[in-house]
Amino acid sequence: MNNSNDKKWMPKKRVLERYPILRILMVVAAAVLMAVNLKTFVHAGGLFPGGFTGLTLLVQEIFSRFFRISLPFALLNLIFNAVPALISYKFIGHRFTLYSCLMIVLSSALTDIIPGYGMTSDILLTSVFGGLLNACAIALCLIAGATSGGTDFIAIFIAQKYNKDAWNYILAFNLVILSSVGFLFGWDKALYSIIFQFASTQTLQVLYRRYQKVTLLIVTDKPEIAYNIIRDETNHDATEIAGTGCYRRSPKTILYSVISADEARLVTMKLKVADPTAFVNIIKSEQVRGRFYTPPKD
Repeated sequence: MNNSNDKKWMPKKRVLERYPILRILMVVAAAVLMAVNLKTFVHAGGLFPGGFTGLTLLVQEIFSRFFRISLPFALLNLIFNAVPALISYKFIGHRFTLYSCLMIVLSSALTDIIPGYGMTSDILLTSVFGGLLNACAIALCLIAGATSGGTDFIAIFIAQKYNKDAWNYILAFNLVILSSVGFLFGWDKALYSIIFQFASTQTLQVLYRRYQKVTLLIVTDKPEIAYNIIRDETNHDATEIAGTGCYRRSPKTILYSVISADEARLVTMKLKVADPTAFVNIIKSEQVRGRFYTPPKD
């Protein structure tokens, strides 16, 4: 590969490592977007997002409605995120945690500062578009190598330590929050919050695929070149299988490998240049057991 192609297909992580100011700007943008979403769609619709943000809003509403006490969002959110942040600092990465803390502190402070504004009175539109913006903020933050905090810390810790897609495990926690919302403030708010969370989760799975895994089946005449691309770009291994092309009865080599979904595009683009005749099949992998390399956050 020539140098121009390497620059063109430079992975996002390498770009962020080379330009840390870009990482900071992305985290700031994510914090602003999340705060604006909370004070427009979420606040206007009376919605309760999942995670620690939803827990913070729930506690705020309980104290406001039943005890006539107004608690600042920033104070509660920082308290709830303290223990997960310590776990992240110890087990996930120092820089990752520090950037995440920047996201948490900035988004919390902006949520208290930015005035509330309702864009629409249609609560269904509020739920859907609020969920979309929420996912965009979280995805931007994750791409920058940080997180919005709370259950995201826990999900990433489980994904890295136990090699599992942990986002669905957070569902039980969110169900407890939404059940509490329904019992205390009416089931209509809880049901619309479910729509908000569903829109957010589905959009996030499209925008951020680091912890999703895919299987590569590559039929090639240049197995060594194809394997080198997989190894160099993803740090994953591959299994070589001898095969025969049925049409021409010509010998073929099949490479089998499992990589992260966000790495698949880079691998296929480089493989297309190195071996234009290669046939690549990408299959979604629901679960992987055994040794699977997960790059560290820092």
